[in-house]
Parts: sequence; structure tokens; C-alpha cells
Amino acid sequence: MLGYGMDQVLLRFRAEGPQFHPDIVVLNYVPMLAVRAEVRFTTWYKPHFVLDGDQLILQGVPVPSPAEVHRTFWLRPRLVDLVLFPFEEALYRAAGVPVAYVGHPLADATSDEDESAAAKEQLRLPAARKIVALMPGSRQSEVRYMAASLIQTAKLIAARQPAVHFLVPLVSRETRAIFEQAMYEAGAGDLPLTVLFGHARDAIAACDVALVASGTATLEAALARKPMVITYKMAQLTYGMMSKMGTLPWVGLPNIIAGEFLVPEILQDQATPENLAQAVLNSLNDPVVNRRLPERLDQIRRLLRRDTAARATEALLPWLQSA
Repeated sequence: MLGYGMDQVLLRFRAEGPQFHPDIVVLNYVPMLAVRAEVRFTTWYKPHFVLDGDQLILQGVPVPSPAEVHRTFWLRPRLVDLVLFPFEEALYRAAGVPVAYVGHPLADATSDEDESAAAKEQLRLPAARKIVALMPGSRQSEVRYMAASLIQTAKLIAARQPAVHFLVPLVSRETRAIFEQAMYEAGAGDLPLTVLFGHARDAIAACDVALVASGTATLEAALARKPMVITYKMAQLTYGMMSKMGTLPWVGLPNIIAGEFLVPEILQDQATPENLAQAVLNSLNDPVVNRRLPERLDQIRRLLRRDTAARATEALLPWLQSA
């Protein structure tokens, strides 16, 4: 949830958790929440208010570091963080926070086999065509920002590479309506394009390249060992704020995990249909990319495939036994 970080999760639990007398607490969050909680190294602060009688008292400026939170939190002796990515483990250990890297459950669900042919058959796609997955995101706001750009990009790709077919997985009737309205406004009714209700993993498995909004879908594409182009658009003010909070040169999970630009990232003002179309066509037709990139992405898959359930259980059992 935008604006709701781990600091607020801890504050809420501190207020409401004791009534449940838990022996152990498991907090589930996405990596960006840790960034939002640890904002003291930027010019952006995340204060909070407490109610004192009829007065609101400002506290938490600057927001304490994760290590400081752990030192002061009342459950500190029983607290351990379970992280899904290897780069998180090093950060937490450097901050003196108990941590266990458990891998990612999506990686555990992947197959060693190439599932492209089976996915194409399941979706009844033309065998002779190149398949491009267009993935504008799951939120309505994301689809509103991304739809027109992706549709114009698809028109350019289709004009330059006729033997192509597009897949657009959408998660809800609302996002589908937004996308189809953008199709109508763009006069793109003749595009060789199939809108899917859900089936994002099938679309990724079937595609030859994915044009994907930054988020979990980039990880899913990496785990399927698919070439991709990562893009994103948002409100200009929001983008400016997020840019000032950024501490890494990458935004896509595959690149963050690899520590390098494995796949292109084209964001905000640079995410023009021309730039996106050229990047997709390069990924689609470059034999070096099609040979080497799946191998590098498979290294990420194997790095994340750690039997998450077993590792999480192993990490939590000592805390339960000592409770």
C-alpha cells in the first residue's frame, strides 16, 4: 500500500499486538516498504503523530534506522526478519538486524523445463508468430498511465515486424475496461492482440519478449527466463519524489538482484513509444540476447530457489522453542 511502510506496521503492532500475547510475529512486506521506512538518509522524512489529550504530537523525526527499531522494539529478543532476496540479507546484517534469507516462493514454483510451447498451445496462439507480452500493471492507476503508451508501442512494433502477436493479461474487469477504452481511442482495433483475463504467468511463459511495468511481473519474467524491457510511468510529482529517494541505479528486480543492467529500463519521459518499440525489437531479434540472457536469468532463478517454506520454518523454530 502506497505510503504505508514498515515503521507504521511496527507502530500498529506495538499498539494492538500485546492483546493477542503472540509467541512469534511474522511480518509480510515488499522490498520498497523497507525503503520507505528507512528514509533518514534522504531529504524526505516520514513523521507520525500521537494523540496526547486533544493535541497531536509530532514524533519519529527522523525515522529511526531498522537497527534502532529493533533495539527499542519491545519484542526485540524474539525478532528475526525473513527476507526474500539475497541483497537484503547483507543490508540487514550490516545494520545488526537478525535476518534469515529464505529465498522466494515464486522461484520454488518454477520448472526447469521451457514451458513456452505448452503455454502457446494452451492459449491457442499462432505458432509461426513472435509473441510479445504487454504488461501494464495490476492497479487501475498503472493501467491508465501505461495503456496508451503500450498500445502506440505495439502499433510501431507491428508495422516493423508483421509476424507478431500481442498478449495483454489484465487482472480485473476495471483494468480491462480502461485498456479497451485506450485501444478504442488509439484506433488500434486491428492490432493482432489478445486481452487475457488474468493468465499473467501463461502470457509470460508463451511470450518471446515481455514489455512489462516495473514490479513483481519483472521477477516472474526473469524466473521464466524471458527477455524483457522494463518500463514505468507515474505522475510527474510522484516520480520526482521517488527519484530523490532512490539509492540504486536500477528499479527492476532482475537488475537489482544481478547488480547490473541485465535488461533495459526505460522510465517516465524516456518511455516514448519509439524508444520502447526499438528496445522490444532489439530484444526480440538479437541472437546474442536470446542465447545469453536466459542463461543469466536462470542464475537468478536458482539463486532464489531455496525451498522458502522449509527455510522459513527452520528460521522460526528456535524462536518458538525459546518462547
